Amino acid sequence: MSADPFTCRICCLGAGYVGGPTMTVIAKMCPDVKVTVCDLSERRIAAWNSKNLPIYEPGLQDIVEAARGKNLFFSTDIDTAVREADIIFVSVNTPTKKTGIGAGMAADLQYWELAGRHIASIAEGPKIIVEKSTVPVKTAAAMARVLQANSKYAFQVLSNPEFLAEGTAVEDLLRPDRVLVGGEQTPEGLAAIDKLANIYRRWVPVEKVLTTNLWSAELSKLTANAFLAQRISSINSISALCEQTGADVDEVAHAIGVDTRIGPKFLRASVGFGGSCFQKDILNLVYLCRSFGLPEVADYWHAVITMNDYQKQRFAEKMVAAMFNTVSGKKIAILGFAFKKDTGDTRETPAIHVCEQLMKEGAALSIYDPKVSVEQMNYDLGSPTPDKVCMEQDAYIACAGAHAIAVLTEWDEFKTLDYVTIYQKMVKPCFIFDGRNILDHAKLRDIGFQVFAIGKAFSNETNADESASSAARRYSALRALLTAGLGVSSALLRQVK
Repeated sequence: MSADPFTCRICCLGAGYVGGPTMTVIAKMCPDVKVTVCDLSERRIAAWNSKNLPIYEPGLQDIVEAARGKNLFFSTDIDTAVREADIIFVSVNTPTKKTGIGAGMAADLQYWELAGRHIASIAEGPKIIVEKSTVPVKTAAAMARVLQANSKYAFQVLSNPEFLAEGTAVEDLLRPDRVLVGGEQTPEGLAAIDKLANIYRRWVPVEKVLTTNLWSAELSKLTANAFLAQRISSINSISALCEQTGADVDEVAHAIGVDTRIGPKFLRASVGFGGSCFQKDILNLVYLCRSFGLPEVADYWHAVITMNDYQKQRFAEKMVAAMFNTVSGKKIAILGFAFKKDTGDTRETPAIHVCEQLMKEGAALSIYDPKVSVEQMNYDLGSPTPDKVCMEQDAYIACAGAHAIAVLTEWDEFKTLDYVTIYQKMVKPCFIFDGRNILDHAKLRDIGFQVFAIGKAFSNETNADESASSAARRYSALRALLTAGLGVSSALLRQVK
């Protein structure tokens, strides 16, 4: 009998945006570890075993193809993978509850609990169970109780939250800022922590592999996403003020970002944040705070979501107002539907809200995104009729005959489009609404576009009354500051007037 070529066997339940890339990188960096990624979806597993992966991440396809069939496997045979595994990652979906107690905020843990019960029913020995899904604090304790009640074997439950950003997931896994492993502070728990941590220490510097208790690890994930989303909502709130005062949000962001206490990351004003994590995790945090009798803390974090919703709605309303207060019957080109570049993920994308608002106003939308499928866009928008929404495979076709363009995803290709040609084929006056501040606005204005950008003055005012109105608002605001004794000089007030 030949010796087992693998020193450790890992199984991951869930072949989605987290499980697939994470297991792929572990397989790449640990060739002596057998990694099996399992999912109930035959279609998804078939895609992982093909040249057309079910998710798009730069560099992922090459790594999968290099390891697949050697020490990386994708399978629907969950039972076999669980039985032979030493470590089982659970990376199943934990969406926000839609009904019942905590609906709209609390995490729905039914799939997580079902996974635990299934593991307990088929395991033939002790296992290390790893939380990879984003879950509320104390979930690991609940999982341990489920396992203990349904199996005679001993299980150690660890928390190993992911800190990936879609579009850079492979790089984040290869060179992470930190890896966090939490577990019970018992001899058995510490041994389990060390076993999982040693997997990551194969390529991650020792000082970046952090170990904590279970509760700290679980809460760290929610807190990290809450802080990142908070920064986006903070700069977006300032963008609204910039548009009223004549300040430039990019200049403001740079000025505060060079402060080493603040730093420049996540200070890019935009139409709003999206993705599967930020809103879900903040709502989860809000629900936890209210459950533990901390309403003031809950309200503080819920304001981050409120500001994000306001930014998306404000952008749509700006579009309608700029286009003479009506978009009924007008074709509007939507460039970008994914929630960010370098991914095909549309979960909670701001594009959905903006498109829905424009459709309510009677606009005809022509949408182009280089990575989002037509089927996905149709699903997200409720399968609209072709006269309402048309999905195109080319940006120039999407823009032809349009009254306006809205850039809703920061794809690099949108920066290099031939806007002179696009302008010539649009209905005049032509509007561009840059929801990501990625375009050369001065050049676009020289071409003839009316340009609106987040956090910047709408300098191509459509008439003198609007320009006067903006000046009047700034003058009134400065007068109020002077009246309040906040240091606005009379000379400055006269200059603005």
